[in-house]
Amino acid sequence: MKVTVLVGGVGGARFLQGVLAALGEQGDVSAVVNVGDDLWLHGLRVCPDLDTCMYTLGGGIDTGKGWGRADETWSVKAELEAYGADPTWFGLGDRDVATHLVRTRMLRAGYPLSQVTEALCNRWRPGVALIPASDDRIETHVVIDDPDSGERKAVHFQEWWVRHRAVPPAHGFASVGRDQATACPAALTAIAEADLVLLAPSNPVVSVGTIVDVPGLRAALAAAPAPVVGISPIIDGRAVRGMAEACLDAVGVEVSAEGVGRHYGARSTGGLLDGWLVHETDSAEIPGVAVRSVPLLMTDPEATAAMVRAAIDLAGVGGAGAATGGADV
Repeated sequence: MKVTVLVGGVGGARFLQGVLAALGEQGDVSAVVNVGDDLWLHGLRVCPDLDTCMYTLGGGIDTGKGWGRADETWSVKAELEAYGADPTWFGLGDRDVATHLVRTRMLRAGYPLSQVTEALCNRWRPGVALIPASDDRIETHVVIDDPDSGERKAVHFQEWWVRHRAVPPAHGFASVGRDQATACPAALTAIAEADLVLLAPSNPVVSVGTIVDVPGLRAALAAAPAPVVGISPIIDGRAVRGMAEACLDAVGVEVSAEGVGRHYGARSTGGLLDGWLVHETDSAEIPGVAVRSVPLLMTDPEATAAMVRAAIDLAGVGGAGAATGGADV
């Protein structure tokens, strides 16, 4: 079975572990990964979501944090701080720097990001085709009031998320470079050839939202022959991980499983979804979308695999063992 998943970083990577566990050897998995978090840092191109997926699936992740390399050291970060090299709020670990050095060298040699990612994955063997949503530079910026000066300005998403912990209210989001970008051809192919498309329980605004806003990807999802099933990142009115509430508030979306599902909308009316999984304690009514309530806590790969099997069952495509069941709502 060919499954294509739209994913962000930490939660998306863990969800992919469940997809692999659910499908086993019969699975052929592609992940279209958010690139809006990418940034230039100390002359290096850093791709947080791609790297988190690669390290997690390749066995190199710091499992305690959910990001960065295991057994990391921080000599480079300390030396940069000693020089007073800004920014100091985003640290690059010594092991992690090697990834960014190789990526930057290949990008400057003219290779597209998708080929660079494929080359990096030759080391890590993630078991999933990791595909950037676009080979072009797209960066999410956030409009905030500067905490020090009060000046309204746009900052890179990572500065808002990491430095400010999403405390300053966001007045809006902008995908810098999006209008000049195109979808990665491999991403379009992965969607067109899939038996099932899944929207991971990643941030609906700055992960999944950024992916589908890349020119060509929303149309590809609309035209996909496969059903599209999303998994709610909101349980009992709260984000499972991260600070998605701040993003949803900024775009006027109710922080609930139903609110996010309605934000995505039904494919039959120009939205994204054919099916929507919500947690067993939640319910949702989304016109034109089949909704089912099942356990959605990703406590381990097997629990996540059960979520994936429920999505497969809801989509009616079969092929991943017994379905977990659950209540249709």
